[in-house]
Amino acid sequence: MERANRPLAGVTVLDFGQVYQGPYASLLMAQAGADVIKIEPPQGEPLRRRAPPGKSTTFPIAMLNSNKRAITLNLKHERGRALLFRMAKKGDVLLENFAPGVMDRLGVGWSVLREINPRLIYASGSGYGLSGPDRDNLAMDLTIQAVSGLIAATGFADGPPVKAGPAVVDFLSGIHLYAAVVTALFERAETGKGRLVEVAMQEAAYATLTSSLEAYWQSGKVPPRTGNASHGRVPINVYPTNDGYIAMNLAVEEHWHSLLKAMGREDLRDDPRFNSPAARLAHRGETDALIAAWTKTLGKMEIFAAAKRHRIPLAPVRDVNEVMHDPGMHERGFLAEIEHDEIGRVTVPTSPLRFHGADPVPLVPSPKLGQHNAEIYGGWLGLSQDEIAALKSDAVI
Repeated sequence: MERANRPLAGVTVLDFGQVYQGPYASLLMAQAGADVIKIEPPQGEPLRRRAPPGKSTTFPIAMLNSNKRAITLNLKHERGRALLFRMAKKGDVLLENFAPGVMDRLGVGWSVLREINPRLIYASGSGYGLSGPDRDNLAMDLTIQAVSGLIAATGFADGPPVKAGPAVVDFLSGIHLYAAVVTALFERAETGKGRLVEVAMQEAAYATLTSSLEAYWQSGKVPPRTGNASHGRVPINVYPTNDGYIAMNLAVEEHWHSLLKAMGREDLRDDPRFNSPAARLAHRGETDALIAAWTKTLGKMEIFAAAKRHRIPLAPVRDVNEVMHDPGMHERGFLAEIEHDEIGRVTVPTSPLRFHGADPVPLVPSPKLGQHNAEIYGGWLGLSQDEIAALKSDAVI
C-alpha cells in the first residue's frame, strides 16, 4: 500500500497519555499522520471521569484527542499485559506520563518492552525525571510552576507570587516529549534501534526563566517580580484602554520613534527623559504614564490598528472567547468547529506544526472510551469476536 504523504505516516503510537502532557504530545503525532491508539483503563483516563453520567467526553478530551483511536486495557490483569506485549511488538512508539516506576511495577516498562521489540521508542513524561533525588515527588502543573521558579517570577513586586493562568508546563513538556519522540524516530531510521526518551516537566520549564536569569547574572541578586513590565527595558508593559488593555514590547529604538509618531508626540523624541533606553528606564514611571495617557483615550482595536500602520509590536489583551473566534486562526485552519456526538458543537485546534506539501490530515473528532476495541483487537491483533467478548466480560478491556 502506498505510504501517505504525511511526515509520520506509517508510525503506530501506543498512547498511554493522560490529562494534558501526554495527550498533547500524541495529538501532535496524530496530526502529523501517525496512527495513535489511545489506551485507557476500563474506567477511562482522569479527564474522562469529569464527563456527565453516561458520557465519556469532556472538552479537554475533545480538544486533545482528535484523530486518535481509543481502546481500553487493564494492565493489572495478566491477559491485559499479554495484549500490550502483542501491540508493543507491532508498534513504533509507546508514550506514557504516569509517575516514574508505575509501568515497571506492572511489568510493562522499558526494560521489558525493549526485549519484545528492539525498535520500540519508549517515551516517558514525568515531573522531575526518571532519576535523581526528586524522582518520586508528586507533580502537577501548579507544583512544577512553583518549584521551577515560574511562580516566584510572576506577579507584582508588592504582591504575592502568582501562577500562570494556563497550564503552561504541562504543554511545554508535552511539546518537548513530541520532539524527543521525533528525534528518536529520526535516529532509528539510521540505526534500526529504538530508545528510551524522557522529559521532566521541571527541566522543560527552565528556559522560560532566561530574562530573570539574565537579571540575576547581571546584579547577583534575585530580581523582584515586575508584573507586566520588564527588568531592563521600557516600555514593556500592559496599558489600559477605554475598553480593555493592550500589551506592548518595544525592542529597538525605531519602535519607540514609531510609537511617538502614532501618539502625535514626536516633539518628545529628543526629550532627555525619553531619548534613549537608559533614559526611559531611569524614568520608567513617566514613560508609562505618557503612554497610558494616550491608550486610555482609545479602544484596544483602534490602538492595534494604529500599531499595524506604524509597525509597533503591540497587541490587544484578549479573553478566551475572543481567541477562540480569531478569524485568522480559523482562516488558516488551525481552529475548526466540529460537531461532536457527545458534547455538541465545539471549537478545537489542529496542529501548529505546518508541513507544506504534505497531504492534509482530515480532522476526526475525539473517540469515545473504548470506541475502537473491536477494530484494534480484532482487525489489528486478529482476535475473534468471541475472544474480544470474553476479554470484556473478564474486565481485561
